[in-house]
Amino acid sequence: MVSSTAKQSLPGAIRSPEAPFMTGPEAVSRELAGSLLDRALARGGDFADLYFEYRRSAAISMEDGRVRSVGGSVDMGVGIRVVVGQGVGYAYSESLDPEAMFEAAETASQIASGGSPRPPVKIRQRRPGNVYEVANEVVDLEGKERVAILRRADKAARAASPKVVRVDASLVAVHKEILVVSSRGDMVYDFQPMTRISVMAVARTDGRTESGSSSGGGRMGSEYFDQVSPEDHGREAARVALLNLDSREAPAGTMPVVLAPGDAGILLHEAVGHGLEADFNRKKTSNYSDRIGDSVASPLVTVVDDPALAASRGSINVDDEGVMPKSHRLIHAGKLRGYLHDRISADFFQTKPTGSGRRESFRHEPMPRMTNTFMEAGTDDPEAIIRSVKRGIYAKKFSGGQVNISNGDFVFSLTEGYLIEDGKITAPLKGVNLIGNGPEALATVSMVGHDFALSDGMWTCGKDGQSVPVGVGMPTVKLDSLTVGGSSVG
Repeated sequence: MVSSTAKQSLPGAIRSPEAPFMTGPEAVSRELAGSLLDRALARGGDFADLYFEYRRSAAISMEDGRVRSVGGSVDMGVGIRVVVGQGVGYAYSESLDPEAMFEAAETASQIASGGSPRPPVKIRQRRPGNVYEVANEVVDLEGKERVAILRRADKAARAASPKVVRVDASLVAVHKEILVVSSRGDMVYDFQPMTRISVMAVARTDGRTESGSSSGGGRMGSEYFDQVSPEDHGREAARVALLNLDSREAPAGTMPVVLAPGDAGILLHEAVGHGLEADFNRKKTSNYSDRIGDSVASPLVTVVDDPALAASRGSINVDDEGVMPKSHRLIHAGKLRGYLHDRISADFFQTKPTGSGRRESFRHEPMPRMTNTFMEAGTDDPEAIIRSVKRGIYAKKFSGGQVNISNGDFVFSLTEGYLIEDGKITAPLKGVNLIGNGPEALATVSMVGHDFALSDGMWTCGKDGQSVPVGVGMPTVKLDSLTVGGSSVG
C-alpha cells in the first residue's frame, strides 16, 4: 500500500465521496489520468498504465439448514505500472486521494531511474462491446432474498432422498468496475458482474457416507436462476452424493478415457492452456516454447480461447491492460497457432496483444491468463464414442488438477466417473485419478463429438498467487490411452 505524503497542487480526480467511485468511463478525469501517467514516465520507460478498480461483494453461506455467515465488502484503489523492457515497476494505492496516487506513480517510476521523460500522454476514450447484460445484480438483493435462494436449494436436495443427511450452500455475488488508462493513449471502462452458487450434499446409508456438489453462475444477475434454478443445483448435488453411495473402487492401469462434454474442459485448461500463456514461452519454461506451427495434438483437436461468450464466467469486454480481446485460436487441426499475450509478451514476440492481460485486483500486476478456453466440436456421435470403448473410463465431473508447465505432466481427480464395459456406461467409480501429459494425451484423441457444452460458471484459476474467474468447455472426446490411478487392478 502507498500512503499519502506529498503536499502540492494536484489535478482534480474522482467524483464526490457521496457518489459511487465508478459509474462509467467519466469517473476519472482525463486531466488527472494524464498527469499520473506523466509522473509515472518522468524517468522514462516503454509504457505505463493505470488500473482503477471498484468492487462490492456480498456472500452468504448456509450449513445444514442454518445461516452460518453473512458478509460483504467494498474495495477500491489504483495500481500503477511502468514497464522498461521486461522489467516492471509496480505500486498501488488503496486511497484515491490524488496525493496518494501521485506517490504511487513516483514509486512505480523508479524502475526507469536515469531515463528521459516521455512526451505528455494524449488520452482518448474507447468503448468496448458488451457480452453480459445484467438487469438485477444479485449483490443488490436483500439478505432475506439471498437466504431464500439457498433455502430452495437445501429443500430440493433433502427432498431427493431420506439418505441425504446434510446440505451446505453458499452464494457469492460481486459488482466490479474497472477503468484502465494506458500511456499508449487509451482510456477504457468495463463493468464486470459475477454470481456464483455452490451446493454440497452429504448422503449416508449402512455406515457409508459420500458427498456430491453442484455449482454455477457467471456474469449474470438474478436472471441466472431463471435458467438454472436453486432447486436444480440442490437436486444435482444430491444425485451425485447418492450415486457415490453405490460407487466401487476405480481400476488402475492404462486404458481409453472418454471425457464428457462441459466440465471436462478443465483438463484442457490445466494440461494445455497454461502452457500456451506467453509469459511461460517468453521465459522458455513451457513445453510449447518455440513450437509455433508444429503439430502438438491430433488433427481432430482445435483449441480456442474466447472472451466473448455471452455471460460466461470467464468473459470480459476489455482485459486488465485496456486491450479489447478477441477470440483466439491456439491450436488448429492439431497445429500450434499462437500464444496468449499480454502487452509485455506481445512486445517481446513483436506481435499484437491478444487481450489476455488479467489480474486479481489493483494490488496485482497483470499477466497472460486464459478467459474461456475450450475444444471445438467435432462430427462424431457421442453414443458411438461410448460404443467404441471395450473397457475404459467415462470422466464426467472434475474437482480440479495440477500441471507441470515445463513438461505438461498432469494429475486430475474425478468427482463423478464411471466404468465403460463393452461399449456401455456401467458402474459409478470412486477414487479416479487421471494421470498423463498434455501434448501426449491430445495426440491420442481419436474421436470428437458434436455435442459441445460450456461448463456452468464454477471455475477459478490460480497462477503465481493470483486468482481469476475462467470458463471451460468441450464436447465428448475419446482419448485412446491414458493412465488411470485407482485402487484395483484394471
